[in-house]
Amino acid sequence: MLKKGANDLLAEANAQIETINIEEALGLHGQADVVFVDVREQVERANGFVAGSVHAPRGMLEFMFDPETPMHIAELSAGKRMVLYCGSGGRSALAARTLADMGIENVCHVAGGFAGWVQNGGPTEG
Repeated sequence: MLKKGANDLLAEANAQIETINIEEALGLHGQADVVFVDVREQVERANGFVAGSVHAPRGMLEFMFDPETPMHIAELSAGKRMVLYCGSGGRSALAARTLADMGIENVCHVAGGFAGWVQNGGPTEG
């Protein structure tokens, strides 16, 4: 038996991180001090993504945010507000918690994820 299941981990993450809705995310999109971060896998991103977003799959997230690693993406350490999203909001919540645990500030995630973004007419690429 699991000590903590996926739902337990999600509940803990959601209690500790900032969650924004699609409308708030749409309002932040395109602002110079905001970076949208797609934590989905490459195969998902191939079917479209938030316009202008940076791809940092959840499995490599820690390495892409850490300036001390060769996988670091400079835009992810520019001190901007990080808006994470995934397919529907679960993985991005867990990813936001991980980043908070790493000491990265000004991180939130989008409830409803890319599916909600598309349903609400958010700009996409790909």
